[in-house]
Amino acid sequence: MTQSILFRILLHYVCRRPSSFRREKVLAIFKGGSQETKAFGDIEGIGLSDYRSMGVEIESHIWVPSKAQFVFLFVLCFISLFYLPAKTTANVFDHASSASFHRFQRNFLAIFVLSSVIQGSLDVFGEYEFAFYGVSKDHILRTLCIGYAASVMIGSFLGVLSDIIGHRRSCMLFLLLHLFVSVWKILAGNSAAWLTCTCLSLASLLFSFSFETWMVVEHRKLGPRQDSPSDMFWIMTFFECASFIGSQVLGNYLINGNPNKITSPAWKEIFFLALVAIIALGGCWKENHEKPALEKYIVSFRRYVVSDKRIWLIGCAQACTHFSTSIFWILWAPTVVADGRQVSLGLIYPCLLGFKMFGSTCFPWFHGPLAIHLEDYLLYAFATMGVALSVVAYDYQDIEVLTIAFYIIHASTGVVLPSLAKLRTMYVPNEVRGGMMCLSLLPANAALLFLLLLRRFHGKYMENSMMLAIATMAMFLAAGCIFMLKRWGKQLHQSIHRL
Repeated sequence: MTQSILFRILLHYVCRRPSSFRREKVLAIFKGGSQETKAFGDIEGIGLSDYRSMGVEIESHIWVPSKAQFVFLFVLCFISLFYLPAKTTANVFDHASSASFHRFQRNFLAIFVLSSVIQGSLDVFGEYEFAFYGVSKDHILRTLCIGYAASVMIGSFLGVLSDIIGHRRSCMLFLLLHLFVSVWKILAGNSAAWLTCTCLSLASLLFSFSFETWMVVEHRKLGPRQDSPSDMFWIMTFFECASFIGSQVLGNYLINGNPNKITSPAWKEIFFLALVAIIALGGCWKENHEKPALEKYIVSFRRYVVSDKRIWLIGCAQACTHFSTSIFWILWAPTVVADGRQVSLGLIYPCLLGFKMFGSTCFPWFHGPLAIHLEDYLLYAFATMGVALSVVAYDYQDIEVLTIAFYIIHASTGVVLPSLAKLRTMYVPNEVRGGMMCLSLLPANAALLFLLLLRRFHGKYMENSMMLAIATMAMFLAAGCIFMLKRWGKQLHQSIHRL
């Protein structure tokens, strides 16, 4: 009974109708042509006449996913979790583990959930702020370019810094950056957008690798089982998606159906959550990290990363995944509304995350009852994402087909992310893991920056379909990397067997 009431409350806030805060993105931001739009973010209260004044014809019917999809996703994830393989359940909830190990798991997940809510609030309120201030297409493109430029020039060295100073401190840096941006937004509003964009881009990059690396290192110190980090990978993906949905629920509550409401309550909420997470992170435990000398770290990095072709393949697959998912999140909303129809994007958004949650729950099944080799199902997952992206890149306009393709992409992403983390655990030493993860994202961020610059100055040569086609090729390239990794792994196994 309690679960039913909680689900109905959650459905109420996530699935509120057009009077509520939704992720309504305008099609012309990344649509070819010369028209300008009011915003690229969450937008409410703009009537049909406002859209037609921009030269865009809007259908009177608003397409929304049926509530049956939400119920289906809830039941699907519940069944997948309820019937988890016994081995995985025992590893995650093993009461025979040491007290320090069990305490670390609880504290880490609590801080990770808080950080995920902060990161998700950035996505929601950042786009709403674009709408609130009436930001133009050119300004949004310039903001994205600044963010990716900061990720390339500054963020590429954050992984090395994290390995040297300690991963707990890098997580603290992530929270401090959000704390600084929230204070700046409350006091100065939208001034110095380049500064906040740079800080938030670096924070997003830290979020992508610091928590995972910290968890793996601590599990190696405290964990009684070697496979316990693998069980945490899919749990982190699951909780991250649930926290992002919670950020949308919190956004609905704070905006409360008023599109003209100022954004300071949102940044106050981020400030409060960041402050709580900083206090919890600083007071829960201390990290016993030995700072390696820079020369020693460089020698280790060359020996274990640069000279190992398998790590190059894993890094390439990770870069392709980051590149394709980033392109998708930039273009998915303009693709949905490309023919001028009205779509409730705020209702599609939790469905995407729900399918990603379901995909993450499939990870323990592949390693449990199904007993499928890691490289085998990862190869098919990348190929599936490539095929689904090709449907989107084809500029297909049937909304039902597009949403199905979106769901397939995110379900596959839920499988891919913990699988890549497990591959990194198998091949990458812990002392250089952060540097490897961060540097592998360098070519992806550089490619994204190049495409956005090309789109800004030569938009006719880089349409939406072209960018999505490049993302599709990146997915097939990732599948090729996993195929080569599988092939080299078999050759190495055969060589060892002969010896």
